[in-house]
Amino acid sequence: MTPAAPVGPEPLLHATPLPPFDLVIFGGSGDLALRKLLPALFHRYHDGQIVDGTRIVGVARDVRSDEDYRAQVRTALAPIAATEGGGEAALAGFLKLLHYQRLDLGNDAGWAEFSESMRRERRVRVFYLAVAPQLFAQAAQQLDAWKLIDADTRVVVEKPIGTDGTSADAINDALGRVFAERQIFRIDHYLGKETVQNLTALRFGNALFEPLWRAEHIDHVQITVAETIGVEGRAPYYDRAGALRDMVQNHLLQLLCLVAMEPPTSLDADAIRDEKLKVLRALRPIDAGNAAQLVVRGQYRNGAADGRAVPGYAEELGRASNTETFVALKTEVRSWRWAGVPFYLRTGKRLPARVSEIVVTFREVPHSIFEGVSALAPNRLVLRLQPDESVTLWLMNKVPGPGGLRLRHVPMDLSFAETFGGRHSDAYERLLMDVVRGNPMLFMRRDEVEAAWKWIDPIRAAWEAAGDAPKPYTAGTWGPSAAVALIERDGRTWQEDAG
Repeated sequence: MTPAAPVGPEPLLHATPLPPFDLVIFGGSGDLALRKLLPALFHRYHDGQIVDGTRIVGVARDVRSDEDYRAQVRTALAPIAATEGGGEAALAGFLKLLHYQRLDLGNDAGWAEFSESMRRERRVRVFYLAVAPQLFAQAAQQLDAWKLIDADTRVVVEKPIGTDGTSADAINDALGRVFAERQIFRIDHYLGKETVQNLTALRFGNALFEPLWRAEHIDHVQITVAETIGVEGRAPYYDRAGALRDMVQNHLLQLLCLVAMEPPTSLDADAIRDEKLKVLRALRPIDAGNAAQLVVRGQYRNGAADGRAVPGYAEELGRASNTETFVALKTEVRSWRWAGVPFYLRTGKRLPARVSEIVVTFREVPHSIFEGVSALAPNRLVLRLQPDESVTLWLMNKVPGPGGLRLRHVPMDLSFAETFGGRHSDAYERLLMDVVRGNPMLFMRRDEVEAAWKWIDPIRAAWEAAGDAPKPYTAGTWGPSAAVALIERDGRTWQEDAG
């Protein structure tokens, strides 16, 4: 007899070690490097995937030594190392991989020494541009001028790729003049989250879902990315971007693509990205003719968050502004699979909860046989991206015990922490290692960026033409009342508890 499979948590296997490589972070002392990139690299070193001999170089304009830089990184990583077994020893080893290089993208000082040190041996070389997008072109030109680009070189660029289609094209043209498309990794950390990747496994690895993943069975889809924080130290950047550019153009549209795309022919990177591109091109256009009916933008005012009073956006910024901190919109994918199915997208700052999730609501049963039972709640599939990654399927179920047939809407939970145990790699860990391996599957191709801006730009143009200010909402609430009306006039409600 074949023994039953174990039912407890399965131990996670450490990833296969990678050969030594070079990873250079422009902006190596900045917030992104210290909060996300270096912690991710430390975890990969601690788990044995990054080996000794690898070089991690922080680049900035400040004057400092290797030891100064290592001390700064040690301060940032010490709380993380203290929570893991062997963390202190691993941190000591990791710091030995770190080096510092003073460079300015605007002049040639230091570049000769830097380029010579980089070219001493042939290996995979990654340049991570954790700098402002307007510096991407300068960085590419300098790397090319100093002959630091070869077949094993990759470049990573953070969003936003431009502020509109025209500026995005300029950035992509500048990168494309010195890098092949296969060498350019446009990163969106949401695509590295476990639940996002699990969406592909749920859809295409289970016979249960794919036959139902269409207009005949799905009533609507909601995608929410909510933050409790305000703009904090990002006010200058955020006021130039706003929620539409900062979140919808990349994160939310990428999630929509993964929900709505057709089955790819394989897990080849371009096979998946081809299908995502088709979704972007099939989105119902929103422009001056329908933006007022399909899009709500808001800006938070004074209110409360986490039990304390918080200032409004204008107070944080220090002046009045028409930049939106909240967007809710309704769109459709004009295809046979999704005809008539609305997709509701929502994102904002100073909302009541920090949560990112996708809610797929199925159609109600066509006829209820349960006399005396109130309306049956529709089945829902909830994919929680953060803070606690999980997959939940909501079903109608009989309440146990006597007293007649009583039904309740109850969840079937798959909590990643409870099911798989241990610590899970975060998005940046996975994405950085994919860059080193040269696997572009979880990164955006140029034509995806172009298609996303082609859909977003008319919305911004409609706002500018209308001249309306964002609708106010109190910090700590779920946005302007108009966002509630947007979905409730269709007879639906936002799933704020996913129940």
